[in-house]
Amino acid sequence: MELGYRLPAEWEPHRATWIAWPGKRSDWPGCFSQIAPVFVEIVRLLHHQERVRILVKNAAERERVRRQLVSADVDLESIDLLLVETDRSWTRDYLPLFVTKGAKKAPRRPTSLGSVNFGFDGWARYRDYKRDDAAGRAVSAALECLAWTPTGPDARGLVVEGGAIDVDGEGTLLATESCFLKEPRGRFQRLGREYAEQCFRDYLGITCTIWLGDGVAGDDTSGHVDDFVRFVEPGTLVLSCEENRRDPNYRPLAAARDRLLGTKDAAGRALRVIDLPMPAPVVRQDQRLPASYANFYIANGLVLVPTFNDPADRIALGILAELFPDREVVGVYCRDLVLGLGAIHCSTMQEPWSRPRTSL
Repeated sequence: MELGYRLPAEWEPHRATWIAWPGKRSDWPGCFSQIAPVFVEIVRLLHHQERVRILVKNAAERERVRRQLVSADVDLESIDLLLVETDRSWTRDYLPLFVTKGAKKAPRRPTSLGSVNFGFDGWARYRDYKRDDAAGRAVSAALECLAWTPTGPDARGLVVEGGAIDVDGEGTLLATESCFLKEPRGRFQRLGREYAEQCFRDYLGITCTIWLGDGVAGDDTSGHVDDFVRFVEPGTLVLSCEENRRDPNYRPLAAARDRLLGTKDAAGRALRVIDLPMPAPVVRQDQRLPASYANFYIANGLVLVPTFNDPADRIALGILAELFPDREVVGVYCRDLVLGLGAIHCSTMQEPWSRPRTSL
């Protein structure tokens, strides 16, 4: 079933950004009080460029969040606070993948919005995920947009997290074999590579899937691409680069480079690969964390980049500033946030520009 919709690139115009307010203290042991200020800063930066829609668990949390935002000089006229219960704040992986139907050459021309609600199963690892899984459907209902819930040949839901893929908006998608195809947690291991590619084609308008091998150390998602490789324009991507041969990230990142350099995208272009440094390993209580500059978020007029108080922060910000000359590139300190095993991209989901069907 081909829907005739496509998954836009992240740099295409947004109507809004969706986030969920952090509430799971055990995700950030010993530093939970430092997490809300990171989200306040993300909202403060974003709301000057686009609406920010925030999921809160109840009315009491809604009032707390409202007070925190007002204290940070956030204009609440640019904010929507919606009562939707969640388990975690990683909206990238459980909110819908928003697809559009309309002219790519005229991005402000009204387009039809659709939402693809793939299932979410806690990254095939955690048991507390059912509220997150339901949150995607609640968001689709709130927007009153067309919605699809993909299922496999056995009628079981198909799982595709937003952080597990990256697209160029022109039919090319990046994914890892470790996340989708390999045991024990591959989301499509029972269905296979061809079925996964057909699913991407039918629901997301993808005609070229580029498979990489493994993800980075510390990643509990089994290999999400948004921790190490991202498109920045059609035909061009940034790839995290680890120079220390003893680091566990050296081999998977070098292998990813080898695959990408011999690959063409959906338009037949040879891919241009730009190195993005890795910060020095970020470790908390002997746990390696998936700290990476590739977990940036592209908003209207803005790119938010995780920083770690590392000498490579400046280098990464400079590289991304050159790649996004028409956007302000801003660093957001994420050394505490990444203890929850995610950063800025994991915490956001874009709603592309479209013809509104609701006053939300």
